[in-house]
Amino acid sequence: MATRVEHLVTTGTFSLDGGTWEVENNVWILGDDTSVIVLDAPHDADAIMRQVGDRKIEAIVCTHAHDDHVAQAPRLRELSGAPILLHRDDRELWALTHPDAEPDGELVDGQVIAIAGTDLQVIHTPGHAPGAICLYAADLGCVFTGDTLFNGGPGATGRSFSDYPTIVDSIRARLLTLPPSTIVHTGHGDDTTIGAELGNVPDEKAE
Repeated sequence: MATRVEHLVTTGTFSLDGGTWEVENNVWILGDDTSVIVLDAPHDADAIMRQVGDRKIEAIVCTHAHDDHVAQAPRLRELSGAPILLHRDDRELWALTHPDAEPDGELVDGQVIAIAGTDLQVIHTPGHAPGAICLYAADLGCVFTGDTLFNGGPGATGRSFSDYPTIVDSIRARLLTLPPSTIVHTGHGDDTTIGAELGNVPDEKAE
């Protein structure tokens, strides 16, 4: 059975640097009728479990460690038994939200995660966060970009642990080189395509 891409939106808050903001997050569930991986675990582990149903969660893959993407990861692990995977460069950011809980494994650039016969390539794209990653599914013609690339351009870099020149470099070198028809599934908001974003990412390294 072909791999499906399922979309769930959860609502909650994002907190960093002393501020808190209301946000809606995209949760992406990839798999078939038997097993799935969950991409990010923001505000509502129970809603994610309802979407997954009786399927097995093979892994909880974190695009980065901002609290609105990982707040419910330990709870989802508790409910499902699935390991939490995070890039090592985001461990300090993770500890701000979960000082007493550890991820189970590390995501590494170039790593391949297989689900339901589909290979997902881990692409390290620092900038929004040091350990931000994207997942590229060539067979599905899509890439999951977390908060690195949105419909309209790069993710935010105005807070701690982020850097604008770095995110521009990441997007231009690692994402805009993908086929223009590649669908971009983002961490917040609407889908876009690589081709549509070519003109929204500057060449210069100035915010």
